[in-house]
Amino acid sequence: MSHLVQIFLPLQDNQGQSFPASHFNRVRDELTRQFNGMTAYARAPAEGRWQSGDERTVRDDMVVYEVITQELDRVWWNHYRVTLEKLFAQEQMLIRAQIVELL
Repeated sequence: MSHLVQIFLPLQDNQGQSFPASHFNRVRDELTRQFNGMTAYARAPAEGRWQSGDERTVRDDMVVYEVITQELDRVWWNHYRVTLEKLFAQEQMLIRAQIVELL
């Protein structure tokens, strides 16, 4: 069994300014180096919505980067999540993992 790890990266900051391509290139290069490859779903951005503390609906456009790994190193992913939160100025980044069977 393997793990599919997906990272949801916002396209803009909280003021609506687009993040520079260098941010996404950095993540792409780090994932490729760490996991020997990655997939980016960047053509049609995904849309995320959630309720903020003041009951407003907040919307984000995002791209999804994913990797497949045999071992799920939770310590590494926790540190990497913190790095991404700083890079993309986010309170919390969504990174999720699921067990997959490769056919």
